[in-house]
Amino acid sequence: MSGKMVGVDVGGTFTDVFVLDEATGRARVAKVPTTRPDQSGGFLAGIGQQIEDLSEIAVVVHGTTAGTNALLERKGAKIGVITTQGLGDILEMRRRDRPRTWGLCGDFEPIVPRNLRLEVPERTLADGTIRQEVDLDAVRRAAHTLLSEGCEAIAVLFVNAYANAENEAKAMAAVRALWPNAHVSSSAEILPEIREFERFSTTALNAYLQPEVSGYLDRLEAALTTGGFGGEFMIVQSNGGVMGVETACKFPVRTALSGPAAGVIAAGYIAETAGFPDVITGDVGGTSFDVALIAGGKSMLSPQTSIDFGMVIRTPMIEIATIGAGGGSIAWVDKGGLLNIGPESAGSDPGPVAYGRGNTRPTVTDANVVLGRIDPESPIGGTLSRLDVEAAVRAIDAHVGQPLNLETTAAAEAILRVANSRMAGALRLISVERGFDPKRFAFMPFGGGGALHAGAMLAEVGIGRALVPRYPGVTSAMGCVIADMRQDFVQTINALADDLDVKNLTALMQSHHDTGMKMLDAAQSGFASREAIFELDMAYIGQTHTVSVPLPVTVAQGKVTPPTRAEIAAAFDAAYHATYGRLLSNGVRRVMNLRSAIIGRRPKFDLATLAPTTTGSPEEARTGTRRVHFGDAWHDTAIYARLDLPVGTVIEGPAILEQPDTTILIEPTLKGTIDPFGNVLIEAKA
Repeated sequence: MSGKMVGVDVGGTFTDVFVLDEATGRARVAKVPTTRPDQSGGFLAGIGQQIEDLSEIAVVVHGTTAGTNALLERKGAKIGVITTQGLGDILEMRRRDRPRTWGLCGDFEPIVPRNLRLEVPERTLADGTIRQEVDLDAVRRAAHTLLSEGCEAIAVLFVNAYANAENEAKAMAAVRALWPNAHVSSSAEILPEIREFERFSTTALNAYLQPEVSGYLDRLEAALTTGGFGGEFMIVQSNGGVMGVETACKFPVRTALSGPAAGVIAAGYIAETAGFPDVITGDVGGTSFDVALIAGGKSMLSPQTSIDFGMVIRTPMIEIATIGAGGGSIAWVDKGGLLNIGPESAGSDPGPVAYGRGNTRPTVTDANVVLGRIDPESPIGGTLSRLDVEAAVRAIDAHVGQPLNLETTAAAEAILRVANSRMAGALRLISVERGFDPKRFAFMPFGGGGALHAGAMLAEVGIGRALVPRYPGVTSAMGCVIADMRQDFVQTINALADDLDVKNLTALMQSHHDTGMKMLDAAQSGFASREAIFELDMAYIGQTHTVSVPLPVTVAQGKVTPPTRAEIAAAFDAAYHATYGRLLSNGVRRVMNLRSAIIGRRPKFDLATLAPTTTGSPEEARTGTRRVHFGDAWHDTAIYARLDLPVGTVIEGPAILEQPDTTILIEPTLKGTIDPFGNVLIEAKA
């Protein structure tokens, strides 16, 4: 189906839209404030800025923070749990960890209170043997009790259901027969994997999100359809792939960190196309700074993450480190006289002080405005005509300058220095502390504020160069358009490698393959190719932590040909040695889980279509000069319209490149070069 592809990323401050016309290869962007509490308003307004007739759209792909925000703010639904007798406190016990290292007390509260965690008689053993049939009358009584308590969703969590789901399936059928909506989650359906707490937590969080996320997506889909949209509506997953709305409503837990994941996908594609397969991304939005590392063109996938303390989600996710240091993060001085940035953010409403919407506490954006780095006459987002510089000055003086005895410029520089230091720490966390040398990586800043901090990251972390994409403010929205369709599966096997039932393994792989391919067949999108990836989680007997072992599997005419036991052993040895640098001479290999990924590769659009077509001199793109503060001095700084600079242009710092979705800062010691794809390559002057 040809037509326009639309990517929409809803962030904490702005909603970004990227429109790709597949027929012409032309791209257009829009950036509007995020609407709260219902984010669908900004979503539709952003699309409406670029497309009047929604029937022209073939595909809408959405990166959403609805699920993440509901978890962080604990604004999910009131839910209940039905679990095995004796296991009602698993969600509260967790892994016997605690939010703070020191002290004997903690303040953790599970998302399901104790009176809504009901136990029923049933028992399945770890080998899959059913020791006690589930008491279905007890299940029905429990479900009626939870309904009478006002629960909107329910999770069924039975012990060892990953080994045999029969008891849980019977209980699910009984609950679904009387539950008034579709918000019923089964641990064996969500995560058929060993380790009770992680399975219980992921399933409970899925139920917690279902009413919120499915309601939000249903409203969006209805509004699009009413406007004439008849194409495909898909959602970005935290693993960097996309899924249909029906799947997202059933598995909303997979949408956590959806928006940031889309940004990493786009950054990886842009950087590799430009010749930089090793890149560290930095997404500076209004609320947070999200960083990720891409090595050899591949982003890192983590098997699980903690959205907040005790809120563990075990599903494949692009590994992203997040800190509260975005453009809207508030600067404040604590009782000890130390300057802090965030985690509290002014968000989009009221926004930074300079927005003039009632906020009186200074933010990172306000510091950039006061130092001349952001043009007060043309703020991004398109809703404000001018930024209030004087109000930003007063706020910085009152909340930072006076407590620290600094004049305005020094106080604003101090705000940026602390913010940059926190950002640099996040970059080191995912590079140096993981054994990667940042010197061999390029830094790709994006988001509305990323390119304002590129020079500081090069100086503080030792990265050699920065690559600013053509539309950095809407990179996550572009990633929505680029992302492949993907479905992940997991199944616990828990067997010694030498005793592995290869026939059973083959059946599981074939089942995952067939289910995933049916999902791709049902999609309206066309795929350039399809791929099936199979891995085993393996370890030596006695070890808790596993290594991912890629399997040498062939798929011909839809039939999976599995590896032999000897090939599995060799693959484990290679993976283990690559991870730890040694093998255990008498170690006994153990297979824990099978992981499968079925991927439909989308045709990638030619990034060269985004490159500038202008051929004039750089001076024709120059719009003026502005006094900008760098370090300890003011500089007369050349201002350019970034999108009008021709390929090959070299801009010596100090300079500022402006465009509707962001501002690019080239510091006095740096230079910027426009590459053949329209990216700006920032590096040190010769």
